[in-house]
Amino acid sequence: MAASTSSRPPARTPAQRREQVLALPPLRDADATAIHAFVETIWAEHGLSRQTQASYRRDLEGFARWRDGAGGGLAGADRAVLFDYLAWRTREGYSPRSNARLLSTLRAFFGLQVRRGARSDDPTALLDPPKLPRSLPKALAEREIEALLAAPDTATPIGLRDRAMLELMYAAGLRVSELVGLPATAVNLRQGALRVTGKGGRERLVPLGEEAQHWLQRYLAEARPALAGKRAPPALFLDADGTPPTRQAFWALVKRLAAVAGIDPRRISPHGLRHSFATHLLNHGADLRALQMLLGHASLSTTQIYTLVAREQLKRLHAQHHPRA
Repeated sequence: MAASTSSRPPARTPAQRREQVLALPPLRDADATAIHAFVETIWAEHGLSRQTQASYRRDLEGFARWRDGAGGGLAGADRAVLFDYLAWRTREGYSPRSNARLLSTLRAFFGLQVRRGARSDDPTALLDPPKLPRSLPKALAEREIEALLAAPDTATPIGLRDRAMLELMYAAGLRVSELVGLPATAVNLRQGALRVTGKGGRERLVPLGEEAQHWLQRYLAEARPALAGKRAPPALFLDADGTPPTRQAFWALVKRLAAVAGIDPRRISPHGLRHSFATHLLNHGADLRALQMLLGHASLSTTQIYTLVAREQLKRLHAQHHPRA
């Protein structure tokens, strides 16, 4: 299945790429065993989230199935094969960010094979990651946030749940996976705090504002019992069938509510409310170290991107309103 680097098929849509993956040869047993052992090892060493483990597994299985079309599998992969695979993915329309993540996965996998003595060489050693365009997080204006938060129909249990989810995500700067994965025990309304388990299993305590507490209180008293029925589900937020919403379902909901609020849904990103939380806090004078703790970033350098966002907004305001701009 390995494509020649000289052919230039048109870039495929994500749906076409999924169909193409389904048409690849099935995963051979040796590769499945190696991938499973790798995922188990990195989980034991680093405590990675289920989403990260699934991402590693998906990347490796995709490469192994593509490689198996040439009769090699993971064991016979060398640097030339990795070049071919990355070139093929680029032609097929995969983004530089996606390819950079794949290369990170391959580095971790082959590095482990070398440490275990399963290989004598690391084929990723001399591969450079693709250059990524520097993109600033896209935050909504405060008035747009207000409109989005007011969009759900709170007269229904699902609408009340939607309002509580949006309020909590914006008030606490949560990642989508953190929001939909919250257990009911994570909320302490008496202390006005939320316990969040983030990337790498790191826990953080996030204070809740009055608005978020108000809507959470209403959701817990009025909506969650109706959604849970006679069940006792551990998740904080529930769908009508008593199960927690998925990340994909939540962001489809956010895009629909954005349209209701008069916001172009294309401007809503998976991290939109989290970015807005961080940017608005900085605009109102928050300390960068405090923001790092609230966001659960392991490194301050990750948080510093928001100072660039705030600086760009100041430039736009200056250009728009200063008489000599």
